[in-house]
Amino acid sequence: MPTKRLSVVVTRRLPEAVETRMKELFNVELNEEDVPMDREALADAMRRADVLVPTITDRIDAGLLGQAGERLKLIANYGSGVDHIDVATARQRGVLVSNTPGVLTEDTADMAMALILAVTRRIPEGLAVMQSGDWPGWSPTAMLGGRIAGRRLGILGMGRIGQAVARRAAAFGMQVHYHNRRRLRTEIEDALEATYWESLDQMVARMDVLSINCPHTPSTFHLMNARRLKLMKPSAVIVNTSRGEVIDENALTRMLRAGEVAGAGLDVYENGADLNPRLRELPNVVLLPHMGSATREGRIEMGEKVLINIKTFDDGHRPPDLVVPAMI
Repeated sequence: MPTKRLSVVVTRRLPEAVETRMKELFNVELNEEDVPMDREALADAMRRADVLVPTITDRIDAGLLGQAGERLKLIANYGSGVDHIDVATARQRGVLVSNTPGVLTEDTADMAMALILAVTRRIPEGLAVMQSGDWPGWSPTAMLGGRIAGRRLGILGMGRIGQAVARRAAAFGMQVHYHNRRRLRTEIEDALEATYWESLDQMVARMDVLSINCPHTPSTFHLMNARRLKLMKPSAVIVNTSRGEVIDENALTRMLRAGEVAGAGLDVYENGADLNPRLRELPNVVLLPHMGSATREGRIEMGEKVLINIKTFDDGHRPPDLVVPAMI
């Protein structure tokens, strides 16, 4: 007698190969229109699903989990960050949470380096001139940027992605520094030729480029607040491919407008798509629409991890990428 298949609700469109495999394994509801679910739709999905597959755009807090009913047993998040999910409340209600760590490391590190180059070498400004048709021709003093070789890069958060950024930066001739909750083992530090700073304030004040690579947690919210941003050198550049909430966006905008920070490259924003409109007006800022993980390969690998987590759970085992509150 065939066993009953799990009921799975997916909140956004996923790569076709992932959706097809899900359909083969489970009873799946897909979001064909790819419109973000509102709170009511999410609550309804959680009541009728054994497994919910959300993304970063779905905020699943304690109030929403309270409406989930008894059927929901697993939230298999499509993404590595889980700051949009109240993991502790989920566990209290007997709902497991899994994520997709590791698969986006190289893609996000590539984007961090791309933003460093884009800001320091003024690539978007050059692109705008060429697209406008107003380029007067080459000049010895036109579009002068800065050389990144020899500059000090400070990495805030030296996990998988931070270390991948460090390897790339070293290849470009940058001097790597970092601040982390825990100091890396000596052999890793030596391999990366990275200098550890116990004091974030002291590191920030000395860096030419600062790369944000730490997760968003209560302790990292506005870690780069107005006071700490003011420690940066006026010639320094800040890049964020992690979570927008780590930086006080309004304070950063004010400092960029005042010339107190030389430039910024941002792929994430404090309030999601509702970013500070004044940021768009600044020529020394490169803004991207959360593209750090946007490779075909990465998004398919994320889906494969979701599939493995759900299938392992369905087979009665612990999902390999189970998230527990102590990890956050």
